[in-house]
Amino acid sequence: MEISLLIIFLLIGLFAGFMSGMFGIGGGTVRIPLLVLTGLPLLSAFAINFLVIPFSSLVGAVTQRKNISKEIVLYAIIGGVVGEVIGAYFVGFIPTLILAIIFVTLCIIIVFMINSKKIVPKTTQKIKPNKKNIFSSSFFVSFITGLRGGSGGQIFPALFKSLGMNTHKAIATSLTVSIFTAFGAIPIYWQRGNIIWHPALFVLIGSMIGARIGSKVSMKTKPKWLEIGLSALIIILATLTIYKAL
Repeated sequence: MEISLLIIFLLIGLFAGFMSGMFGIGGGTVRIPLLVLTGLPLLSAFAINFLVIPFSSLVGAVTQRKNISKEIVLYAIIGGVVGEVIGAYFVGFIPTLILAIIFVTLCIIIVFMINSKKIVPKTTQKIKPNKKNIFSSSFFVSFITGLRGGSGGQIFPALFKSLGMNTHKAIATSLTVSIFTAFGAIPIYWQRGNIIWHPALFVLIGSMIGARIGSKVSMKTKPKWLEIGLSALIIILATLTIYKAL
């Protein structure tokens, strides 16, 4: 494989890792389309993304460990892993358009809830993160994103924020959960032979470096700007989903 292409994989990892550390996302929203643009098969892009997520998320979670919501993180992990495994197993079974409609609807709801303090402040005060809603929400999100070849980490931070967590805790908790949810899908893609190792290793190295830098920046960024960034990311993700489905 050409050195110039390996450098491109490194840069893809660096950029996706930065976004992961900054906003608590898994990074697949960035990594998968960029990997496909390099000429990799879609399933290989999915596989590399899942392989990278636990390591880049671990770097981010360790960096932001003081903000992890320890009371509910275990329930988010269990719900997320179960949903991801089931979703990854059934990739391709449900029509793309139906998945797109479900996913976009979910994104709209989450963006509304992120900004609900300004829209319906009294109702928002009643929403508190608890074991039941964290488990069920993590399961559903991971299942839907798993069906699309992605990880729940794409929207976990926005989801946790919408359920009443403060922004910095939502990001740190999302990174922690993403470590485990991605592991649930890796064996499935490994068994299928979808992992291409040279690109995977360079994307992995870049992602870990980027996650460290992004996490450092995130901790110094005001919650208001992180909320705006999360909302923008979810809107972009929903728009891309509609575009691909049509």
